[in-house]
Amino acid sequence: MSKDAILGAIRRGLKRGPLPADQQAMLAGRIATHPRHLIPARSRLPRAEQIALFIRNVEKEFGTVERVPDHAAIPAAVADYLAAQNLPSRLVMAPHPDLTDIDWSTRPMLEREARRAEAADAVSLQHAWAGIAETGTLVLPSDAQRPTTLNLLPDTEIAVLRASDVVGAYEEAWDRLRAGAPDALTGGFMPRNIMLVTGPSRSADIEQTLELGAHGPRRLHILLVEDEPAPRMESPSEARAEATTQPGAPAAPGD
Repeated sequence: MSKDAILGAIRRGLKRGPLPADQQAMLAGRIATHPRHLIPARSRLPRAEQIALFIRNVEKEFGTVERVPDHAAIPAAVADYLAAQNLPSRLVMAPHPDLTDIDWSTRPMLEREARRAEAADAVSLQHAWAGIAETGTLVLPSDAQRPTTLNLLPDTEIAVLRASDVVGAYEEAWDRLRAGAPDALTGGFMPRNIMLVTGPSRSADIEQTLELGAHGPRRLHILLVEDEPAPRMESPSEARAEATTQPGAPAAPGD
């Protein structure tokens, strides 16, 4: 059924004809301009602090972040994470050039398949399209090179995110999405599915007891690729690790 047929059926049900020309013009203008609502000040920060805010919010929501210097460091980071979690060195990954173009020969024991996930897959490696600093959220639009099943079926999800793809607020992510691949008909861009992922899946519906992995992965680990020359700030976890490894050093804030 076409869009016009659907809207026509709704108008007949409401016993209303087409909108007057002035109201049509008002609505068209609102759709075209994407007016802004209030944007929280917490994300209006210098670049280094914005990245640190993203990491802090991910960790607050039970996720973990490791900063890596470039994509060449990803195989070692993945192998080390799987070993630390006592997970098998086998994963299914997104068939995205950022991942498939990596030289994986440095970690020959890692078994990889570039495809969508299946129920038996324990670990996925996903390409993250963007990160939102104000809430520590990953933006994952569905795509042939970014299968949605990687975000849902495996018990552990590792996401690779470029630091340059971290934005401050949700509105900036939507702006980038609209500008990324404009549709010839509508002028906008909306994939079939967009997942906004903040930390691992969890629920406290039953007796207010938090259960990780309720509707998806119980672990979310983000590999943040430092691909921009912005000044770097330590994340809280890095500060705690440094304080631990240096006896006599003052404790990190919040410890």
